[in-house]
Parts: sequence; structure tokens; C-alpha cells
Amino acid sequence: MQVKDVMGMVAIAVRQDASFAELVATMQRFKVGAVAVIDADRRPVGVVSEDDLLLKETSHRHGEGFFPSRRRRQEQHKAAGAYAGQIMSSPAITVTAGTPVREAARLMHDHRIKQLPVIDAVTGKIVGTVHQGDLLKVFMRSAADLRREVVRALAGLGFATDEVTVAVKDGVVTLGGQVALCSQIAPLVAAVEEVDGVTDVEDAVTYTVDDLVAAPLPYL
Repeated sequence: MQVKDVMGMVAIAVRQDASFAELVATMQRFKVGAVAVIDADRRPVGVVSEDDLLLKETSHRHGEGFFPSRRRRQEQHKAAGAYAGQIMSSPAITVTAGTPVREAARLMHDHRIKQLPVIDAVTGKIVGTVHQGDLLKVFMRSAADLRREVVRALAGLGFATDEVTVAVKDGVVTLGGQVALCSQIAPLVAAVEEVDGVTDVEDAVTYTVDDLVAAPLPYL
């Protein structure tokens, strides 16, 4: 699945000259924890989060001696800002409508953010937003839809449904049947685990030949 399958088509964004008060009002009005900051061409240049705004309240409460860390200096700079362009975290981390959902989830996890601006792949202009909650929609796929994609993934590896059986319940895929070689099972299970919406794989596949058994070494 791609971001376009789960994203929201509304983007909450402000200009770089938006004031601190406007940022707070925008977040409260639309009930969001962050807003994208865009330039005159509607291209995201940064993001302002609630954490960024709260630095205004907390920055003067924490002294750090005469030699503050780089991170602390950045926080102090944000806290002193009065406009979005001064407060924002930059550059903006973005995705396109064609970005795989897994990649969007990885970006959110790695950067500890809860939403991403979605941009047009050609113009770079903001066209929507994808939130953490949107990504959870992949786990709401129907069993029939999930099974079709699993079967398609297995077919890509050369397995037909008369060789490997597929059953799906509550996101858990149970694989059965028999393959020729034991070594075929691991890549088969790995392919199913990569299908968006699969929460677990129960492997009940058997094999005809165990080609993973090491041949005994000859005596010297």
C-alpha cells in the first residue's frame, strides 16, 4: 500500500511569517499537534510542532552553564523566535503519494514525529498530510483483500495455491501445504510478512526434501 491509499487530502499549513499566536490558534482550531510551514510556492520548508511552541515556556527554566550543547542552542534559538520561520524544525521531512506506507511509518519512527506533509512528486507543493493514525488503516483491510495480496506475493515466488494454502483471520496469515525443498519456506514466509496489514504469519508448510541438512564431513 502507498501513502495515497491512507492519506488525508487536507493539509494544515502556515506561511513562514505566521506569528506565534497564529500557530497556537491554528493547532487548536484544527486539533493537530503540528503544522507544516510553506513558502510562497506552497512547498514545505519546515514543521512547527507543539513541542517547538512549548520551548517558549520552558527554555528560561533550564540553565546550562556557559557552554550549552548544540541541541540546547537550537532550542534557545527556537524559543526566542516570534514567527513560524524562526520556530520551525527544518528541513521538512516529506513523502509523496507514491511513498510506500512502510517507508512513511519508518520515517515517523526514526524522526519521532506523528505526521508528514505529502507533496506532489513533480512540483513539490503540499497536497495533503498523513498521520500515524492513517497508517494504522493498513491493519483494517478485509481478510479477502489481504488473502488476495498474499496469494499474489506467493505467485511472484512461483507458488500456486494448490502448493501453498493461505488462510487469513484478524490479520494473521496461516500457511499450509507442501513445497519441494525446506530452503523454500523461509523466503516464502518473509514475502508474506512484507504484505501490508499482515500482523503475524503462522507457518505450517511442510517439505519433501530437507536441503538444509549439512553433509557429514569425511574422516581424515
